[in-house]
Amino acid sequence: MYYDITAKPNKQKKTYTIRKYINGELLAKYRTPRMSRAEFNSASDWMEYDWQNFLKNNQVQIIKK
Repeated sequence: MYYDITAKPNKQKKTYTIRKYINGELLAKYRTPRMSRAEFNSASDWMEYDWQNFLKNNQVQIIKK
């Protein structure tokens, strides 16, 4: 199954809100834990594949499922 993933930064809190869509419909919404400045800046260049790996390998807060 193919998902579209978007990541929106919150520069003040140094977190990202990650949304997973399937066929244009929101499937799930996650929030990253607070990141270091270096990690936050690095994540701004991440592609969809990177965010998929992040969701698999890191603890995230589930906002909507």
